[in-house]
Amino acid sequence: MQIAELSVLLVWGAATALTIALVAFAIDLGRRTEARADAHAEARTPAAVGAASGPTSTIPSTQDAAPAPARRRAAGIAMSTTWLGTALLLVAIVLRGVAAGRTPWANMYEFTLVGSFMALAVFLGMNLRKDFKFLGAFVTGLTVLFLVLGLNVFYVAATGVQPALQNYWLVIHVGVAISATGIFTVAFVASVLQLLRDSRDTGSPYLLRPGFRWLDRVPTPTSLEALSFRLNAVGFVLWTFTIIGGAIWAEHAWGRYWGWDPKEVWSFVIWVVYAAYLHARTTRGWDGRRAAWFVIVGYLCVLFNFTGVNLIFNGKHSYSGLNTDTTGGA
Repeated sequence: MQIAELSVLLVWGAATALTIALVAFAIDLGRRTEARADAHAEARTPAAVGAASGPTSTIPSTQDAAPAPARRRAAGIAMSTTWLGTALLLVAIVLRGVAAGRTPWANMYEFTLVGSFMALAVFLGMNLRKDFKFLGAFVTGLTVLFLVLGLNVFYVAATGVQPALQNYWLVIHVGVAISATGIFTVAFVASVLQLLRDSRDTGSPYLLRPGFRWLDRVPTPTSLEALSFRLNAVGFVLWTFTIIGGAIWAEHAWGRYWGWDPKEVWSFVIWVVYAAYLHARTTRGWDGRRAAWFVIVGYLCVLFNFTGVNLIFNGKHSYSGLNTDTTGGA
């Protein structure tokens, strides 16, 4: 078996492990929701008995009536399989680089692998400091989707790169862009959950159905918005370095810093959207649902920059590797 084939098998293994993690995260979220509902029901029952027995009866609070936290076995399985999937994906990326003889993020397939790895790394790193497992089902779900899409749609053979990309800036420029994309992915998940939780809290008929009770176990919309803002602020700084590094690399490769290439234009559009979001939230008071929609629009621009620009437009950065024999930068 060749190294490139082993890399592909490990990516499938990572997708399998992350699918198991997705199911386990969903089970954990559902069980926590049921446990909370049961605790509230038990708290109301003594209150009713106390009211009937007279004024001398003691009515325990909800906190007193809540049972001790049960061992979250599903959460443990979810985190373990997420770590496993992330490790398998990392090995697959390294082997891909060995097979190609270069840095393994030079085309859409490789960018998908490394971007998914970065999103998982951000999520796992966050959980080392605090419990953010409520994001797990959605982060693992997105990464499984991206990995399967990469394997079935974006895959190209592990080969060399175009002469313009044979430069150390491939490591710096694209590496920083991938890191920013991973952070934007987790921030996007937080903003989507913010919108869902806010809609449920404000009485949306559809989200008040029993099937959406799990939303009661995620943080408040305000907390989710603050989390998204912090992540996007870091991602924005990295994206700024992405544009600066790309301009320097463009001057080295093509003799100009900026040329209004489709990839350059859309990278700038992304920067403008996130800059406007950060400015509007910090100085104009754009918070709540408006801020969340800003984040979603920004992430959609990121996705289009990765897919649409590479597949639709023909430019110096159109390095998908899908229509040519050589590969290039994402």
